[in-house]
Amino acid sequence: MQKVSVLLFLSWVCFLFYAGIALFTSGFLLTRLELTNHSSCQEPPGPGSLPWGSQGKPGACWMASRFSRVVLVLIDALRFDFAQPQRSHLSGEPLVSLPFVGKLSSLQRLLEIHPHHSRLYRSQVDPPTTTMQRLKALTTGSLPTFIDAGSNFASHAIVEDNLIKQFTSAGRVVFMGDDTWKDLFPEAFSKAFFFSSFNVRDLHTVDNGILEHLYPTMDSGEWDVLIAHFLGVDHCGHKHGPHHPEMAKKLSQMDQVIQEIVERLENDTLLVVAGDHGMTMNGDHGGDSELEVSAALFLYSPIALFPSDPPEEPEVIPQVSLVPTLALLLGLPIPFGNIGEVIAELFSGGRDSRPDSSALAQASALHLNAQQVSRFLHTYSAATQDLQVKELHRLQNLFSKASANYQRLLQSPRGAESTLRTVIAELQQFLRGARAICIESWARFSLVRMAGGAALLAGACFLCLLTSQWANSPGFLFRPLLLIPVAWGLAGAIGYAGLLATMGSKLDPVVLVAVAATGSLLPFLWKAWATWESRKPLATLLPIPGPILLLLLIRLAAFFSDSFVVAEARATPFLLGSLILLLVVQLHWEGQLLPPKLFTIPRLGPSAPAGPGGPSRPSGTYALRLGIGLLLCTRLAGLFHRCPEETPACHSSPWLSPLASMVGGRAKNLWYGACVGALVALLVAVRLWLRRYGNLKSAEPPILFVRWGLPLMALGTAAYWALVSGADEAPPRLRALVAEASAVLPRAVVGLAASGLVLLLWKPVTVLVKARAGAPRTRTVLTPFSGPPTSQADLDYVVPQIYRHMQEEFRGRLERTESQGPLTVTAYQLGSVYSAAVVTALTLLAFPLLLLHVERISLVFLLLFLQSFLLLHLLAAGIPITTPGHQPVFPAIHWHAAFVGFPEGHGSSTWLPAVLVGANTFASHLLFAVGCPLLLLWPFLCERKGPRKKRQPPGCEAEARARPEEEEGEEEEEEPLMEMRLRDAPHHFNAALLQLGLKYLFVLGVQILACALAASILRRHLMVWKVFAPKFIFEAIGFTVSSVGLLLGIALVMRVDGAVSSWFRKLVLAQQR
Repeated sequence: MQKVSVLLFLSWVCFLFYAGIALFTSGFLLTRLELTNHSSCQEPPGPGSLPWGSQGKPGACWMASRFSRVVLVLIDALRFDFAQPQRSHLSGEPLVSLPFVGKLSSLQRLLEIHPHHSRLYRSQVDPPTTTMQRLKALTTGSLPTFIDAGSNFASHAIVEDNLIKQFTSAGRVVFMGDDTWKDLFPEAFSKAFFFSSFNVRDLHTVDNGILEHLYPTMDSGEWDVLIAHFLGVDHCGHKHGPHHPEMAKKLSQMDQVIQEIVERLENDTLLVVAGDHGMTMNGDHGGDSELEVSAALFLYSPIALFPSDPPEEPEVIPQVSLVPTLALLLGLPIPFGNIGEVIAELFSGGRDSRPDSSALAQASALHLNAQQVSRFLHTYSAATQDLQVKELHRLQNLFSKASANYQRLLQSPRGAESTLRTVIAELQQFLRGARAICIESWARFSLVRMAGGAALLAGACFLCLLTSQWANSPGFLFRPLLLIPVAWGLAGAIGYAGLLATMGSKLDPVVLVAVAATGSLLPFLWKAWATWESRKPLATLLPIPGPILLLLLIRLAAFFSDSFVVAEARATPFLLGSLILLLVVQLHWEGQLLPPKLFTIPRLGPSAPAGPGGPSRPSGTYALRLGIGLLLCTRLAGLFHRCPEETPACHSSPWLSPLASMVGGRAKNLWYGACVGALVALLVAVRLWLRRYGNLKSAEPPILFVRWGLPLMALGTAAYWALVSGADEAPPRLRALVAEASAVLPRAVVGLAASGLVLLLWKPVTVLVKARAGAPRTRTVLTPFSGPPTSQADLDYVVPQIYRHMQEEFRGRLERTESQGPLTVTAYQLGSVYSAAVVTALTLLAFPLLLLHVERISLVFLLLFLQSFLLLHLLAAGIPITTPGHQPVFPAIHWHAAFVGFPEGHGSSTWLPAVLVGANTFASHLLFAVGCPLLLLWPFLCERKGPRKKRQPPGCEAEARARPEEEEGEEEEEEPLMEMRLRDAPHHFNAALLQLGLKYLFVLGVQILACALAASILRRHLMVWKVFAPKFIFEAIGFTVSSVGLLLGIALVMRVDGAVSSWFRKLVLAQQR
C-alpha cells in the first residue's frame, strides 16, 4: 500500500462525510421563499374604499399621513434596560450602581415632561439577533430564517418589498453609519455616509463620523427620511462588556445626541430611537436569550401622539410592528411581505380626540394592516405549500368576519362602541395568529434530503469501521476497491446530470455531489461486505472495551437531550474523568496497562515484540499518577468556563475577558505576567522534550528554527499582548505607533510560523550524525550497513542503510583511510524522528492560534498540551475537546479574533475575517487532528533503553560480517529502536496510518451523525433553533476542520517517511555503483 494511496483513500472517505453533511443541511436549513411583489398606492391591499377620514386629504395613499418626515436613530445593541431610568432607592435594599443604568436621562425627562408626546416600548426581537437579520426585519417586517445568520459576514441586497424602497419612492432618504446598509440597499439613498462596521475594537470612528454629518444635514432640511446607525454601544459591549465604565461614557454620548436632535425637530417630524437587538452579560449577541431579544424603542414628536399617559411598565411589542406603523404614519404603503402589527395607539389622534373617533382610527389602521397581511398569506400559500392549510383557513374566516364588521362600522360609525372594540380585538387576533403561523411554518424541512444525508453519514461510518479492521490483512485489495467505486460515482454523477439536462430541469450541485458519493459508496460496501462475511463475525467490527463503548454510547444518546447539550461543557469532562478513573482502577487492580487493548492497531509484526525490546509497559502506579495528573488538568481547565444562557444561576469565568477590560493596573500586570509565564513554559517544555530525545542537537533547519525562531514568536506574542492590553492607556502621541505595532506583530508571528512549517516540510528529518574512525562501542541506534544488499530482508531493514547514507552526505567532513579502518557512523535519535516533526508542527501552529484568543487563554493552551501528553502516555482516544470559552451557540463566538493583525478592519474582504474567527473557534479541533498520528507513534517513542544481548535481525548476516568480532552473549546498553521499528514493514506502517485515520473519522462521524439524527427527529422541538441546530452546525464545521487537520497530520508523517525512503533509495544506488 503506497503512501499516496492512503491519503487518497482518507480524502475519499472525507468526501463521503462532506456530501452527507451538505445533503442533510440542504434539507434541514432551508430558507423561506422571498416574494418579489411590491405594494403601491395605486393598488390597495384589498377591496373597499379608503379608510375613514382619509378621503380628500393630501398625502393620502392607503391612509392620510400624520408626519412628513422621520428621524430614525438606530443605536446598535441598545438593550431595553439601557433606556430604563435609575430606580429610586428603597430602604432596606442595597443600592446597586450599574454603568449602563440611567445614562439615557433625556428619554426619561421627555416621558415625564411630555407624556402625550413620547412613549418607551420594550421591543421583542426575533432570533437570530445578528445585525443584518435585524435590519432585514426592521425594513421588511418579515422574519429572516435561521440560516441567514451565516450571511452576517456577507450581506446581500434585499429583494423583498421594504420601507427603504417605499421611502425613496416618496422622498429624499439620507443615511449615515453602518456600511451593512450599503450591501442591503445598494444605490437606494439620495445621500449616504458609510463607515466600516466590522472593527468591534473601534468604539468611536463610526459614531464620530455620524456626528460630523448629522447636525449639518438636519439643519439643511434637504431630507425627508434621516437614518443614523450608531455602533459604539455594540462595539463597547463586544470589547468590554456592558458593565465596563466605557459603556457609561458611550451611553452618555448617545444621550447627548438625542437631546441635540430633539431640539432641532419640527412639528411634522417623528423621532424614532431604536435598538436592533440587545446583548448578553458578556456583551455578545446572536442567540435568543432574554437579554439579547429585549431592545429599546422610543418614539417622540413635538405634537401630541397619544391620548393617555404612558403605563408604569412599558408595553412589549414585536420589533416588526415598527414597519407597518411607520409606513402608515408617513402615508406610505405597507411593504408587501410584512407580518407585523401596527402600534394601534399611535393612530388615536392625540389627547384631544374623541374616544369613538380615536377607536375608529385605530380600527382603520388595523384593517389596512390585516388586508395587507391577508394578501401576503394568500400569495405566499399559492407559491409554496409551507403554511398549514387548516390554520390558514381558520385565519381567513376570522379576517372575513372582522372585515365585514368593519365595513358595517364605516357605514354607521356612531353608537357602536362595543362592536368597534370587538372588531379591533378580532383584527389583532388575526394579525397575531398570522405571525404565529408564519413563525411555525417557515422552518421548511425536506425529509427526503435529511434522510438521504443521514443515510450517507451512516454508510460512511460503517465504511470506516469495516475498512479499519480489514486494511491490515494481507489480502487487502486496495486499488480495485477504491478505483471501481470512484468510477461508479463519476458515472452516476454524469448520468444524473445528463438526465436533468434532457428533462430541462435545474441542476442542484448538492444533489449532484450526493449522487456521486452514493454511487461510489454502495459498490464499495457491497464488495467489501461480501469479502468480509467469509472472514470474521460482525462483532469484531467493534473491538472496543466495554466501558469505553458504553460511555461513547451515552455521549451520543445525550445529543438528543437539549439539557445535555446546554450542559455539555460540564458533562463531557465528567465523562472523561469517569473514564480515566475506571481505567486507572482497572490498571492498578490488574497490575497491567489497558492501552494495548485500547490501541487496536497491531504492533506491526514480529519486529515489535513485547518485552525489553518493545514499547514500554509502565506499572499500575505510574498509570495512576498519569490519571491523577489528567484529572487535575481537566479540573484546572474547567475554571475557564462560559455559562450557557439557560443557566442564569451560573456565572461565567471572568478570566475569559481580555486584559484590556480590567480596570486595576496591578491585577492586570499580575495576569500579564502569568500569561507570559505560560508562553515561556510552553516553549521550554517543547525544547526540553526535543532535548530529551536528542533531536534538539540536530543541525537541520527546522531545529535551528526551534532554537531561535520560537523564542522570537513568543517575544512577539508577549509584546502584542502588552500593546493591546494597554492601548487605551497609551499617550496620544504614541497611539498611532501602538496601532501600527498591533498590526505588524501578529503578522510577524504568523510569518515566522509559516516559515518554520516550510522549513519542516523541506527538511523533516531532525537527527544528529557523527562519524569516527575505527569500530568502537558507541551509543548508536545501529552500526552502519556495509556492502550491497544481498537479500530482500536487507532492503526492508532500512536503519543501517540510513546511517550509511548519512556517512555519504557528510563525506566532505569525514575522510576514510585504509589505516583508519572502517568508519562508524553514529545517528542520534532517529527513533523519535516522526514524533519530533509532529510536535514541532503543533508548536508552530499553536502560536498563531494563541494570538487569536484573549491573553489568559494561554494558560488553557498550556493545560491542553499537558493533557495531550498525559493522554498519549495512557494511549486514550483523542476526542476533540472544545477550547474553553467556546460553546455551540452563536453568542459564544469570539468575533474579536477577526481583527488580530487587522485593527483597522478588512475593507470589503469577508473571507479573511471568517477564517480568523473560525480558527479561533475550532483551534483545538485543528491541533488535536494534526497531532492524531502521535497516537500511533507514542507507544514506540516510550520504548525504554536498557542492557540486552546483541541479536541479529533477520537478513543482516552481511552486516554482521562487517562488524568486529564480539564475544557471544556479551551485553551492552543500546539505544532503543523506538519509531524505527515502523520501518521494518512499510506495508504495515501505511496500514496502521490508514486504520488510525479511519477510526478517528469514525469517532467524529458518529458524533455528527448523532447530531443530524437529533436535529431531524426533534425538528419541531421548542429548542430546535436554540440548541439542536447550532449544535449540528458547530459539529459539522468542527468535523470539516478536524478532517482537514487529520489529513495534514498524516501527510506530515508521510513526508518524514518519504524523506527517509529517499535517503534509502540514494544509498542503494550508491552501493551498487
